[in-house]
This record gives sequence, C-alpha cells and structure tokens, in this order.
Amino acid sequence: MSAIQYKTDEEIEIIRENCLLVSRTLAMVGGFLKPGVTGSFLDQKAEEFIRDHGAEPGFKGYRDFPATLCISKNEVVVHGIPNETPYEEGDIVSVDCGVYAKGFFGDAAYTFAMGDVGEDVMKLLVVTKDSLYKGIEAAKRDGRLGDISHAIQHYTEKVHGYSVVRELVGHGLGRNLHEKPEVPNFGKRGRGVKLQEGLVIAIEPMINLGTRNVVQANDGWTVYTKDRKASAHYEHTIAVRNGKADILSDHSFVEEVIEKNDNLEKISLKN
Repeated sequence: MSAIQYKTDEEIEIIRENCLLVSRTLAMVGGFLKPGVTGSFLDQKAEEFIRDHGAEPGFKGYRDFPATLCISKNEVVVHGIPNETPYEEGDIVSVDCGVYAKGFFGDAAYTFAMGDVGEDVMKLLVVTKDSLYKGIEAAKRDGRLGDISHAIQHYTEKVHGYSVVRELVGHGLGRNLHEKPEVPNFGKRGRGVKLQEGLVIAIEPMINLGTRNVVQANDGWTVYTKDRKASAHYEHTIAVRNGKADILSDHSFVEEVIEKNDNLEKISLKN
C-alpha cells in the first residue's frame, strides 16, 4: 500500500459518523447479550442494524471474512467467526465491528463481561480498557507512534504483568479498512512514524492473561491464546487534531446499555 493517507477535516467527520454507527451497533449487540444467545444471532442483528442506517458491514467479505462481526470469546484473541454455540454465564465476549459508508470505514471494539466472571479476568478487562486510554493520551502531534505503543505495553506488561500480543496490531483507517501505519501495542518511546495532523488510526490493545503467544485455527481467522487463558480487546479510532487525539468512536453508548443489562458487568476505568 502507498504512504500514509492524512485526512482532511471533512473526511475525518465522515469517519467519525461511521465510527459512531459502529459504537451504536456495539451497544445494540450488548443489549442482546445474555446466556443462551448465539453469535450467529448477534451477527444477523448487527448486519440488519448497519444496513438500516444506510451503511454496509465493513468486515463482511473483507478477504472473504464471512460475517459482519468478529466475536471472540474467552481465550479467543480476535477474529472469531460468529456461530451457533450459545454464550454462557462467566464468558467474556469481545465484539469487533466495522462499517463502510460515503467512501470511508469506521472501526471499534469492546469486550463484554457476562455475569459471574472471575476476579482475575475482570481485572484483565479493566487494565486492557485502561491501557487503550493510556495509548490515546500519548497520541500527540509531533510525538511518535512508538509513544502510543510504549504507553500500552508499559501499563499492561510492566505495571500489571500481563502479556501484549505481538502478531496483531492496530492500523490506519480511511478509504481502506487497514491502511498505513501499523500501530503495535509494544515498542519504544520516540520511535516510529511522526504523529501529524490528519492522521487517523485504530488503537486496539490485545492483552493476554497468560502467555503472549497465539495460534491460529484451521478456519484461517480465529486467533487463540496458546495457553488458552483469557484475552481482552478494546478499540477506538482516533484522529490527531489540534495537537492531540480526537476520539472518533464512543464507548459511552455501550456502557449505557451495560448499565441496563443485568446480564453484563460494568468494566470501569481505574483513573
């Protein structure tokens, strides 16, 4: 792919509109999540919701991916394919969604905790979600991409002892779902691409409770933790504007639904 495609203010607003639709789709999915519900059901509802709002699913058909949502349960890190297996009390369920409209994509993800999730796994979710905002805080004009990567890695690995997945990274976003630059969740301060006005990137920590090592299933998509311990995943799309990060997606829609759904546990930030 060509060099980084910096976005105009008008283009950023289109991407924001798409990211907000993604956020509302995640919230809609959260409203249905309960023991006994299947990924296939959630996927159908998400596709209907997106199309009803004048957009297209951003993931479906991308490199032949068969679904609207990536739904990744427990030890699945990312790229889980929705199926007919019912979710159970105590599952954690990562939902990653993309939409396409007006020539641009939107992208965001959220990990839901269903019912009585173990204390160790809940802490992993809180720390992973917190690390997303640590990364966002580091996304400042004239900084470097490595500042974001280091902030996430330091907080999750050095402070809390979890493991950052190396094989999967965040990415630029715009007219294509995956654009330059790649946005690793590990790295050194002061390294990498300079952060400039108009840069649009998806920041998405993927953090494991145990080993950082992962394996891919025979379906060519589903990525598991090698030790089958839990993994968490949160994602925002941001733009560098006015010298700092402008968050284009919005998890508050999701969190409002979690407050109302007795089957879900709230994942609160530490700070």
